[in-house]
Amino acid sequence: MTFENLIFEVDNTIATIKFNRPKALNALNQALFDELDTLINQVEKNRDIRVLILTGSGEKAFVAGADISELAKMNPLLTKRFSTTGQKIFSHLESLPIPVIAAVNGFALGGGTEVALACDFIYASEKAVFGLPEITLGLIPGFGGTQRLARLVGTNLAKELIFTGKTFGAEEAKSYGIVNKIFPPESLMEEVLKTANAIAAKGAVSLRAAKEAVNYGRDIDLEIGCRFEANAFGLCMASKDGKEGTSAFLAKRKPDFTGTLDD
Repeated sequence: MTFENLIFEVDNTIATIKFNRPKALNALNQALFDELDTLINQVEKNRDIRVLILTGSGEKAFVAGADISELAKMNPLLTKRFSTTGQKIFSHLESLPIPVIAAVNGFALGGGTEVALACDFIYASEKAVFGLPEITLGLIPGFGGTQRLARLVGTNLAKELIFTGKTFGAEEAKSYGIVNKIFPPESLMEEVLKTANAIAAKGAVSLRAAKEAVNYGRDIDLEIGCRFEANAFGLCMASKDGKEGTSAFLAKRKPDFTGTLDD
């Protein structure tokens, strides 16, 4: 299938989705959302994919936000539907059972910050710029930004960033806990791929169990979260890769994780 707004590549067990509207700084519109929805479904169904990377084409932007030229033509009902569409797609991205890494290579404003927040973690270029500036347009974040940012950085800081609409660079984003690591622009993807390959080499069952346990435990009390963790721990031990990992440790050799979700 050919995509006009996205570039999709799979290299062994690692998939990459690249936002590809460089003339519009990769801004989000309905056509891009339709393609992204299709691709996320494809990735979820492909059990050979272990890690997904999201990044932007061109040197200037990851995603510069929603396409204001399209947004300005919408009535309130269409605007709400556009917001709901983005929220559903980003929630699906967040709930993918495989790790998802955002490689933010430039402007990640509004919807750009929101899609990055829906990923499991963010690596950023030194030139990356973040922010939720919707308030400067008389709007608010509409793709989950008011919810995910507060859960990540805390309510008070999230309010300050949303109320002021300020933009901030990679170092400041790292200080807030939004960004994990920062790299020179020319080495960003190389470093992201190093981490992606290291993750992809782990067991398929344990990767999915770890992500599910962390995500599930965020909004429940500790005791229930730990119960979920114990169940997932037991299932991992019963898997082919769980047996391989423990056997390799006892034999003092490197594990060879070749198990699947069916093992």
